[in-house]
Amino acid sequence: MKAIVIREKLELVEVEVPTPEPRAGQVRLRMAYGGICGSDLHYYHEGANGSFVVREPLVPGHELSGTVDLDPSGELAPGTPVTIHPATFGTPSPGIEDRPHLWPNGAYLGSASTWPHTQGGMSEFVVVSKDMLRPLPGSLPLRRAALAEPLGVALHALEIAGAVKGRRVLVSGAGAIGLLTVSAAVLAGATEVVATDVLPGPLQRARQVGAHRTVQIGSDEIPSEYFDTVFECTAVPAALTAALAAACRGAIVVLVGIPADEPRPVNLAPIVSRELQLRGTLRFNNEIDHAIELLDAHPHLEQIVTHEYPADHAVEAFATASDSDASGKVLLSLWL
Repeated sequence: MKAIVIREKLELVEVEVPTPEPRAGQVRLRMAYGGICGSDLHYYHEGANGSFVVREPLVPGHELSGTVDLDPSGELAPGTPVTIHPATFGTPSPGIEDRPHLWPNGAYLGSASTWPHTQGGMSEFVVVSKDMLRPLPGSLPLRRAALAEPLGVALHALEIAGAVKGRRVLVSGAGAIGLLTVSAAVLAGATEVVATDVLPGPLQRARQVGAHRTVQIGSDEIPSEYFDTVFECTAVPAALTAALAAACRGAIVVLVGIPADEPRPVNLAPIVSRELQLRGTLRFNNEIDHAIELLDAHPHLEQIVTHEYPADHAVEAFATASDSDASGKVLLSLWL
């Protein structure tokens, strides 16, 4: 079968690899679409995602949709449309029994955090555990279903924040995750959703998916001490400082973007002076199920996809995905 692999920094190639055979409890899928996310771009441009270094050819991709090719148990018919919950949960731990996404020793598709690496889904076929599959309603196109994983991330951020209905919400950063967070907050009933970014392209897309207002950093002012809930999606220290300044007294600030694992300068004074709650969020638990429901019910969410490339144009697709002004979510069609 064909697969896209990252061999090392800036080396992305199409290769032939053996077609995997499913064992008991597993299902083989024929892949349809794979979304390019920030971690994929880090692996490609830097040969690493934080401290996770590519040490063997890595198939990227965890934002996926496809159809069942072979279920040895016969429970899922060939052609059944699915998306994938990309996590393999690790060791249950006291106090977080209900949050398996936080259990240690887990894995995630398309990640160099494990050895051997956990291969992703940008290939013709993928074998996964059956419990990772989420069958799709027939009314949900596979193209739109590839957004289920990143929308799950946005929905988990809202879960961490608590109810946003009736609240004034700031979304800092209008990349794909920021756009989905804007959409999720609007659909959840936020009174006002404002998106910020340094570039005009992402802000235009934020308005298209429901942002009530946008603020271009460097040209417009973010209201100070105004927002009840803030989602910081860039992981840029200056953006976090600005987000804290924009939060009103007693507000909740959720860190959605993944910061570098190193000291960075951030003004934390507002956390004390206004008794802000600063919360972290990691991927998602089971919010992908709600994501599927929302994607099925709200076709306009597919506007977040700005580009689609065939698999044999993967290098061009990764270049486009690196241009955040020109692109939102970039998809690869996987040898359809």
